[in-house]
Amino acid sequence: MLDSQQNALIEDFQFPAGSAMLSARLFLPATEPETVVVLNSATGVPRDYYRHFAQWLAVEQGIACLTYDYRDFGHSLSGRLQDSDVNMADWALVDMPAARAEMRRRFPDAKLWVIGHSVGGMLGPVQPEIEQIDRMICVCSGLVTVSDHPWPYRALAMLFWYGHAPLIVRLKGYLPGKLVGFGADLPPKVYWQWRKWCTAPQSYLPETGVTLPEADWSRSGAPVDFLTFEDDEMVPPEAVWRLADAYGPAARRHLLKPGDFGLKGVGHIGAFARRNSAVWPRLIA
Repeated sequence: MLDSQQNALIEDFQFPAGSAMLSARLFLPATEPETVVVLNSATGVPRDYYRHFAQWLAVEQGIACLTYDYRDFGHSLSGRLQDSDVNMADWALVDMPAARAEMRRRFPDAKLWVIGHSVGGMLGPVQPEIEQIDRMICVCSGLVTVSDHPWPYRALAMLFWYGHAPLIVRLKGYLPGKLVGFGADLPPKVYWQWRKWCTAPQSYLPETGVTLPEADWSRSGAPVDFLTFEDDEMVPPEAVWRLADAYGPAARRHLLKPGDFGLKGVGHIGAFARRNSAVWPRLIA
């Protein structure tokens, strides 16, 4: 489906990612873009949440932006979540590279940027085909563990990992987001792997070279910008810098203060909310 909206051309389609077909929405500027973006969502955040930011990229910046949902989530869900066998590593090792390949196929001569929100940037160093990437922008992406969270948010995190949430996942066979206060439903193995990594001191790093590929961002050669907000309680700055260390010398670190943009708060999810559009130029600067 093609639709016109404020000079941005919007195309809805599906693209293959391994054995799955992923649901995507592409925002196109009025002229041929010199730069294109693949926007990797945060865990449990549907592609539609990013539509205002993607349209701003297309209309105001002349940058094409691909938004999509990972397999067995959002618009890409095709069966029962209880039957899903997908885990978080599948999203990172299959779905994210497939999205890049789709944009490279469509725009072979453009610069390819990846904007990863939270988990969307977390596993970059272990992904295949990162040589395609010309620039990586990680927004609120980090290697977080429970002890990183400030109180009282830490209490909520502990409930999510050790309290009612795992019990309900075992009972229901998937994570019912609204029932546990998370918001979005998730496949069971996504929850369990996410839980494992967010309760381990070094997240997924001990698994690299074992159950995950070796972490080596130098294969890409692309610069990486890490942007974090000082009021992010879910993935605090110290966890972001830990991930920056894993990316190596290419990482550039940026600590942002909401007040500098005339905002009272941004937090973990709010960087892409329309009410916080004042921060958007800084995300791609």
